[in-house]
Amino acid sequence: MNQFQKSLRQHGAPLVRGRFETLQINVGRKCNQTCTHCHVDAGPTRTEMMDEETAHKVGAWIREHQPATVDITGGAPEISAFFRYFVETARSVDAHVIDRNNLTIIETKTHAYLPEYLAKHEVEVVASLPCYIKDNVDSQRGNGVFQKSISALKKLNAVGYGTTLPLTLVYNPIGAKLPPNQAELEADYKEELLARYGIVFTRLFAITNLPIARFATDLREHGQWDYYMDLLANSFNSATVDGLMCRSTINIGWQGEVFDCDFNQMLRMQQRTDKPLYLWDVTPESMASQPILTANHCFGCTAGAGSSCGGALEPTVAIN
Repeated sequence: MNQFQKSLRQHGAPLVRGRFETLQINVGRKCNQTCTHCHVDAGPTRTEMMDEETAHKVGAWIREHQPATVDITGGAPEISAFFRYFVETARSVDAHVIDRNNLTIIETKTHAYLPEYLAKHEVEVVASLPCYIKDNVDSQRGNGVFQKSISALKKLNAVGYGTTLPLTLVYNPIGAKLPPNQAELEADYKEELLARYGIVFTRLFAITNLPIARFATDLREHGQWDYYMDLLANSFNSATVDGLMCRSTINIGWQGEVFDCDFNQMLRMQQRTDKPLYLWDVTPESMASQPILTANHCFGCTAGAGSSCGGALEPTVAIN
């Protein structure tokens, strides 16, 4: 039994599956950015991307099981040759679609079409913007990223995002610390982005950095690994367990492999019975009996106010 499971038991907070709601598709590792906090270790040189056969199997599963939400991520998911196929397949069964967008992809010539396309299909844009201050963003995500992000946000605003269409921004802390209070941070973002750039958005997600891949390497290089793992474990909040995304999500990798979340995917914690499971091997009903796989990185989702792909799980919790 790992330490996370011990904490669940000590607090009388069993982690079991709830009702299936979301199919989260990680289409691959290729990205136009290389961010220091990236748990996917994504970047321009990565070649792992979903192929046509796998994409069509996933599309058939979506049509058959009709998940309430299809959440498309990467890498930069829009780089996938099948991004539009997934958007349109999911919308054909009336699923809510989420595009995990890094904003700068909109500033490339090949993807300048995105604002109008996403608006046409009423896709929710969940966009990374770790701060409203240029130097903080560029230090985490690369030189020039902030200005490109601001330009992309203005283009999204121009087609209705932030007013008639949902535009969610994502904050990740810089360094080995937990996010601050999500509601207070959202208010600051709204005030500053409107005053400085005339930008509006719907809501903010504050997401804890998980000690995986590139961020884990950064922690070790700066001698902060033990400190950060202790911080996560000592900040365990049992009230967040019911809201954890792994309870309602099936996550799949670029080869169709089944995981409980994108973090488990990066650690190769694949679901299995007598063999490793792929999406076409399972149904929402069959997944209900599968245990949720955990390890000590899971403390990142239960620390403080909690953290998920939907932001804080207890937005009123103050983090010092």
